[in-house]
Amino acid sequence: MSSLGRREQWAAYGFLTPAFSFYLLFVAIPLLAAIGFSFFYIDRTTLSFDFAGLENFRFVYSDPRFWKTFQNTFYFISLAVVGNVGGGLVLAVLLNRTLPRFVLYVFRLAYFFPVLVATAFITFIWKFLYSNDLGILNYYLREIGLSGVGWLSDARVAMISVVIMDVWKHVGFFMIILLAALQGVPRDLIEAAKIDGASEFSIFRNIIVPFISPVILFCVTYASIGGLQVFDSIRILTNGGPGDSTRTVVLYMFDEAFGVGDLSTGTVAALTLLIAIAIVVALQMYISRRWVLR
Repeated sequence: MSSLGRREQWAAYGFLTPAFSFYLLFVAIPLLAAIGFSFFYIDRTTLSFDFAGLENFRFVYSDPRFWKTFQNTFYFISLAVVGNVGGGLVLAVLLNRTLPRFVLYVFRLAYFFPVLVATAFITFIWKFLYSNDLGILNYYLREIGLSGVGWLSDARVAMISVVIMDVWKHVGFFMIILLAALQGVPRDLIEAAKIDGASEFSIFRNIIVPFISPVILFCVTYASIGGLQVFDSIRILTNGGPGDSTRTVVLYMFDEAFGVGDLSTGTVAALTLLIAIAIVVALQMYISRRWVLR
């Protein structure tokens, strides 16, 4: 290799070093530490480590509440992914029309603005809206002669209430991404299909959806990973209640590590969640081979 090639190689290493250092500091080293912690009893007061083998894994995996949180997490994902990606696609299709530029910008801003606001701030507002006595939702229900709903106090409704808030906040993000994908669909294909007599639904199903399928896959994967890690909105709205009806894996991990003070079991829950995320993404990538246009 010439001296110029070596200098370029070292320059490339120099540019990569900061990013790689941050990766080691905030991802790789904590991950290795978490794997190590899961095999020890950790006393936070004395910072003592006693080898426990697989005892922490046995404790977590034999805890019915842990598997209940997994059930809740995937229930949340099944609703939130459909709401966020499906709702984002519907809004994108509605806005992908010939509209005055000002009107288009106003609608984009209106739907995307909640994405820019901190989740904690929005959650406190929705918690007030969901209030049984003072909430505006129950107020209008009573005004039309219906009984109030226990949005956050009824175990049958609480998770749906969390999903409604989550979709309201994040649907604009997926709308923007899918709208950009829709605007990249070749117009000549759509015009040719219309000339051949294809209906709007047929064009959408056979031309638009296959063309933007890689973007839809990205949105589904992104929403799934985010749903598996949902924490702050549930922590503020219900704190996992009523009972354990809205308690997720991340909330279980947090309670074990910082509520009970058992870092080891919290670490086992975190590692299990990491494996679950990897499996979900791998399954989505495998399934996508059948319908994603490449």
